[in-house]
Amino acid sequence: MRYVKWTLWGMVALLLLGFLHYTLPQHDIVRIVGTENRRMDIGANSWFFAAPDVGTAGSTSRDIFFINAVFPDGGTMEYRNEDTGWGWPPYFKMNSFSVSTEAKELVSTKANPVWVAVTHYGWRNQLFTIFPNAVALRQVAGPDVTIIPWVNIVLLALMLGAVFMVRRMWLQFRERTIEPAVIDVQEGIDDLGSGARGLGERIRRLFRRG
Repeated sequence: MRYVKWTLWGMVALLLLGFLHYTLPQHDIVRIVGTENRRMDIGANSWFFAAPDVGTAGSTSRDIFFINAVFPDGGTMEYRNEDTGWGWPPYFKMNSFSVSTEAKELVSTKANPVWVAVTHYGWRNQLFTIFPNAVALRQVAGPDVTIIPWVNIVLLALMLGAVFMVRRMWLQFRERTIEPAVIDVQEGIDDLGSGARGLGERIRRLFRRG
């Protein structure tokens, strides 16, 4: 039973970590090599694209901005550039056209690179054709720039604080309410057992007299 319990907790932890890794902002240092506007059919992977009311309502096919980039080590990355609107994740991005223009201005060559910090959320998966969504671009001094994820640090600290507070409240509730109630029930059961044993003893005595 212990293994089942820890397996369930492990699955919950993996789901939570996956959710946070997908949703929280990440930063890539890349060189932008191009932009494009591609017509795509959104199907089973629609969860990883903008909601229809942000894109094109009532249609599974729509135009999507893309930003093509290269990492300092030569690896490639493709970002989609979609508005999030008022939906989830709550980035409230409504400037995809402006981001597309910024990306075009930051396009550079290998001989004369311009390094850009791309703030994004989401994953890149070629099998399921999903792309991270770029929410902001910022030119940086070079490929070795260190970006401290202050937003993630603050949010994770708040979440840990909330978990700690909830745990403290639960422990106090259990100590003040649940444990006394369990003790009362146990004492009541013990009293019933004692009474039943006493009644049984009196009945046996009565039969002996008879």
